[in-house]
Amino acid sequence: MNHTAPLSLSNSLKNKQVVVKWSEADTQTLSHQHLRGACPCAKCRAARIKGYLSVVDADVELIAMNPMGYGLQMIFSDGHDRGIYPWSYLRELQY
Repeated sequence: MNHTAPLSLSNSLKNKQVVVKWSEADTQTLSHQHLRGACPCAKCRAARIKGYLSVVDADVELIAMNPMGYGLQMIFSDGHDRGIYPWSYLRELQY
């Protein structure tokens, strides 16, 4: 499990995706919609555990990323800003 920060992060509002470069040979691309749906905050995690299917609007955008040392706080256009995505969690997300 990788606990270190990526080499680079780029957020494309046009393409509604984040590109995470972990190494020269390892790049991950995640859509804003997928990232919002995978929010690790307590409220979102509880909803997923209870089986509530939260449909994330396809128009949601990631408007800001704030490094927090061990991960990344993501702020979305729907106002949600409670999720901090640890590097290890972000690394395990699949597109």
